[in-house]
Amino acid sequence: MDQFSRTSILLGEYALKKLNNSTVAIFGLGGVGSYVSEALARVGIGNFILIDNDTVDITNLNRQIIAVYSTIGQPKVKAAKDRILDINPNAKVAIYKTFYSKENNLNIFNDCDYVVDAIDSIQSKVELVYQCAQRNIPIISAMSTGNKLDPTSFEVEDIFKTSVCPICRIMRQKLKKLNIKSLKVVYSKEPPIPPHIPNVDINKKSIIGSISFVPSAAGLIIAGEVVKDLILKF
Repeated sequence: MDQFSRTSILLGEYALKKLNNSTVAIFGLGGVGSYVSEALARVGIGNFILIDNDTVDITNLNRQIIAVYSTIGQPKVKAAKDRILDINPNAKVAIYKTFYSKENNLNIFNDCDYVVDAIDSIQSKVELVYQCAQRNIPIISAMSTGNKLDPTSFEVEDIFKTSVCPICRIMRQKLKKLNIKSLKVVYSKEPPIPPHIPNVDINKKSIIGSISFVPSAAGLIIAGEVVKDLILKF
């Protein structure tokens, strides 16, 4: 029995080979993206491309699986890569410590079988969706998981069929202007919870409340969609 034997019982050897030969790019390694990388590493994805410009901070400990005291101060891409390789030493992991944007459009898309958008910036999310649409690369986007408390409120849906979520509304408007007519998303219908303390720091930056079991739930749902789509794709 090897480390993927339980997965093989469920999916079969042929599916495992497909996953091992697949390349998934994960943009953003926060509360959502870090759990995507964790689940995909454990299911046997063979090739990863990780993109994030941040370092692990003490405030990440409450929700990001790559955040432990020993990784504080490390680039998130390094912490995620080390964790993936500790789970599956045979995986290949390319990392880019950078902020993805229209001006910094990485030349990686030809290598991707699937893209995960776990970026916070709406502008960057739209650009990433646009680039994938131009290349016909499957993509799934995470909508906001901040100020939420109910992990059972997440749904997988086309963004043009979503409701309640204000990020979805903004994204729909921007995607329409680009003539993009479809995007798979994971979003929550739970109304945002009002903060219990002022949510603005000394730099006037809005701080969003979060908890361990909401972003992680979204990340695991996304990982499941990626795996199902990749198995059906080939």
